[in-house]
Amino acid sequence: MINVLIVDDSAFMRQIFKKNIDRESDLNTMGVARNGKDALKKIDRYSPDVITLDIEMPEMDGLETLKVLMDRKDFEIPIIMVSALDNKSNVIDALDLGAFDFLPKPSKKISMDIEEITDDLINKIRAAYQSNKCRVDSKKRTPVENRVKNKNLEKFPIVAVGTSSGGPNALKELLTALPADFPGGMIIVQHMPAGFTQTLAKRLDSVSKIDILEAKEGDQLEKGKALIAPGNYHLEIIDKTVQLNQKDKKWGVRPCVDYMMETVAQSFTNRVIGVVLTGMGHDGGLGMRAIKNNGGYCIIQDKESSLVYGMPQAVKDQNAYDEIIPLSDIPHKIMDVIERKF
Repeated sequence: MINVLIVDDSAFMRQIFKKNIDRESDLNTMGVARNGKDALKKIDRYSPDVITLDIEMPEMDGLETLKVLMDRKDFEIPIIMVSALDNKSNVIDALDLGAFDFLPKPSKKISMDIEEITDDLINKIRAAYQSNKCRVDSKKRTPVENRVKNKNLEKFPIVAVGTSSGGPNALKELLTALPADFPGGMIIVQHMPAGFTQTLAKRLDSVSKIDILEAKEGDQLEKGKALIAPGNYHLEIIDKTVQLNQKDKKWGVRPCVDYMMETVAQSFTNRVIGVVLTGMGHDGGLGMRAIKNNGGYCIIQDKESSLVYGMPQAVKDQNAYDEIIPLSDIPHKIMDVIERKF
């Protein structure tokens, strides 16, 4: 049984979450809290397996509560943040601090499907409970240099990246390791709702040497630039150009890694380096298979350094990989492959 503490100042949200959690045979709401102060007392009393934590609350908000918990030595309870859609920057802050993942919740401005939100909640609670709370990646981080001899490659490499839970921090480590003269173009799918991907792109751009932007219709892949698929839109590469659409979700997500990677593989064939990082679910396996079948090179993050191993495992199940390595080694491996192939 997975015991959950619900922390939310809204009686309506507490009721909705409790109802949907308790109807699952393997889940149990062990308590509720109205604010951060109440939550800290009940966490100590109940020792829950998973916590849902609203960001906007009176007396002590979710971000302040999260900071207190993360400052505790050996604190390992996974926390799923719950946030209104107009609170995007605080969500990224919470993920930076170590929150497992987040959920958007309905607001007066934006009507959302309650059932869809709670289905996502159930999936994330289970993934959080099974997540790797003792990730190990003790490799010494060294700067990545561009040693490619031909600096003016016309047919430059394309790095296609897919990730989900744990992805924002993994992307931060990957992208900040790349040099300003990185000789390839990057396209990234991070499972996130609409609007949050733009905030994520801006945050990553502010700490990285390469340019990082949320993708727009008609964009072209360029050397030294990373494009992140916008939330709630599938991103496909058609005639080497970004096209966005709202086709049906695949694996329950939009954007979908598989759609992006399959079209990248068709457009750029053996120029593609596929990378799948930490994430829940099955997305990415078929896309990496397409990259490998078209002569590309495929890298997945190892289990020891991943927060959630669903997506990397999906790639393993497809036998669609060349390397399984720690997150800290992936920037160096990307450059090694570029140096060998280009």
